Amino acid sequence: MATVAFKTLDQLQPAGKKVLLRADLNVPVNGGQITDATRLLRLLPTIQELAQKGARVIVVSHFDRPKGKRVPEMSLAPIADALGDALGRPMTFADDCIGPVAQAAVDAMQDGDVVVLENTRFHAGEEANDPDLAKSLASLADFYVNDAFSAAHRAHASTEGVARHLPSFAGRLMETELNALNIALENPERPVGAIIGGAKISTKLDLIGNLLEKVQVLIIGGAMANTFLAAQGVKVGRSLQEGEMHDTARAILAKAKEKGCEVILPVDAVTATEFKANVPTRVVGIDAIPDDAMILDVGPQTVRDLCAKIATLKTLVWNGPLGAFEIAPFDAGTNAVAQEVGRLTQEGRLKSIAGGGDTVSALRHAGVTKDISYISTAGGAFLEWLEGKTLPGIMALESVFERALPI
Repeated sequence: MATVAFKTLDQLQPAGKKVLLRADLNVPVNGGQITDATRLLRLLPTIQELAQKGARVIVVSHFDRPKGKRVPEMSLAPIADALGDALGRPMTFADDCIGPVAQAAVDAMQDGDVVVLENTRFHAGEEANDPDLAKSLASLADFYVNDAFSAAHRAHASTEGVARHLPSFAGRLMETELNALNIALENPERPVGAIIGGAKISTKLDLIGNLLEKVQVLIIGGAMANTFLAAQGVKVGRSLQEGEMHDTARAILAKAKEKGCEVILPVDAVTATEFKANVPTRVVGIDAIPDDAMILDVGPQTVRDLCAKIATLKTLVWNGPLGAFEIAPFDAGTNAVAQEVGRLTQEGRLKSIAGGGDTVSALRHAGVTKDISYISTAGGAFLEWLEGKTLPGIMALESVFERALPI
């Protein structure tokens, strides 16, 4: 995806104005409790800045997948309370995102107030990017600020449609994310490398294809590496791999050679005959995998090789763990490489940008989340950006939409 020109809060004079803020309040909840408040915490700078400048901040977001119907368990009311706690102020909540209820809540606002409106996906028009819903949302405000990069890969009414009706700006989180992604692949300091892990090549073909055009080093780990190894005739025992993707794997390797991109695969592995915690393991060369064993992590020589290679890079993008990190001892490889990436980053020798659900979990498990240059919590949007796809929510911030349609 090419760099997009967008306006930030630096160009917005919000005092006394109503600002529709598209946030991502879609946080994980278990048993009524938020299990990870990262998305709420990352939203605070934008809300605080707008409120302190005298804006009337109208927060809209989706939550879960109610499919256009009211589902009480998917109400944003408890999330609004948690956001208020994080902000250190009472939070007004409106039981709808459009119509008389929403309008009344907005009309009652004073400068500096913050209100959260109900789940946009309670309306079927949200995911359909219905023009009428977008127009109704826009009618509540004077300006639109999008701070939900994690929802930017969807052309929905609150992420793309509303930007056609209001002067639009990127919030601080959106700005930070876009700047980090620009550093990663659009305007990076070279040489650039990428770590790509996960289970299947078939789910990451677009990603790999785009990265081959942009990076000088491609490190492949996880079960995905097994397919590449098997495609080259390596016997991988009972390891997870995609036999139907062998031709594709060989084609990728051929394209990488053509592009001058070095592909690095494991040279040794941690194996076991079953996948569960603390089972007996064997470290073997990649050409000596037992027939009854599975590859569950990269081996120590691979870790040393990867750390040495990463030390030669200036920029690193990371999506996907190197092994089955969820269960010890198969977290050792990912942990060791993550800690070296964190060390190099903190020494100022490396710019490191990571994202994707499993990646964030793996880096948290390795204890390095504060050491990485930038960790995206965006999930699908981060992956689609790495694939080189156009993100509708980002394109909606381009200056072409400054000529807002009448409400």
